[in-house]
Amino acid sequence: LCHGRYLMKYLLLVYHNEDRFKSMPEGTRKDMLAESIQLCHQLASKEQYVHASPLQPEATGTIVRVRNGKAIITDGPFMESKEQLAGYFLVDAKDREEALRIAERVPGARIGTVEVRPLIEISGLPNE
Repeated sequence: LCHGRYLMKYLLLVYHNEDRFKSMPEGTRKDMLAESIQLCHQLASKEQYVHASPLQPEATGTIVRVRNGKAIITDGPFMESKEQLAGYFLVDAKDREEALRIAERVPGARIGTVEVRPLIEISGLPNE
């Protein structure tokens, strides 16, 4: 309960084209990062911020699959897609509409896509 209303957690997954992003002027990229940090502070002032972070490029990732008891490890890049997962915001929102309004404020939405997904709250996890 926060300010007398039940909050649900939403994960805002930010996707954009890494090559296009890298080709943008450095000042533009820095401005977008500063704007994202400012958004986090605005969300924190309303007790809606949980966590956020940009991600290293897709090529730095590794996929782990376990099949028949054996680990299969694959280094990136992985997707033959136009957009890659670039970062995330984990927020508290009273409902889907509020989460969508937050997603509209994510700078990455202007150059890519923000996927909004509700979390399933489960008990028994650490730090509860």
